[in-house]
Amino acid sequence: MKPDEAPPKSVMVGILRIARGRADGLLCFGATPQSFLASLAPLVAFPLVGAVLTLASRGAREALTGFAMTLCALLVPAVLSFEIARAWGRADRWLRFATAVNWCEWTLPLAACAALLPLGLAMGAGLDATIAGALLVCGLGAYALWLHWFLARKALGLSGLRSVLMVLAVNLGTVTAVLGPRFLAVTWG
Repeated sequence: MKPDEAPPKSVMVGILRIARGRADGLLCFGATPQSFLASLAPLVAFPLVGAVLTLASRGAREALTGFAMTLCALLVPAVLSFEIARAWGRADRWLRFATAVNWCEWTLPLAACAALLPLGLAMGAGLDATIAGALLVCGLGAYALWLHWFLARKALGLSGLRSVLMVLAVNLGTVTAVLGPRFLAVTWG
């Protein structure tokens, strides 16, 4: 492909390009409300099935609570990132950014699978399972932070520092929104 050519409009191609740090992968994602909703659909479908299964085995309260927490974890980053993008004059670029973020979340389980082979070999050679698990979690966490930083930088056209600030604010805000009520319930309940 020539440098000035756009890649084909394929979500899978976009995911693979972004996963490798290629900004041209952003051109594979739509910048419409429909594109954003389509990127959310599979992220909501799996937890919804899980909630139905939990409903059958553990009851409505646990199923609905778990599903509500999952929805918050999925939607709070979109809300926070939109408000930050709007405050920094990048609201016009946000739909493509948010769509790409949602689709690129699928790289994390793929990265975990890829990391399991060398970690399994290392465990066979004597690496402690706890250390291997910690390496996996830290590696995936670092990759996820880089991925979100890269998307903020390239899709929203932010500076490196603003991209770092956005990633930190969105992640801390999401953790607070998702775990805060549970913490307060345990502390005050």
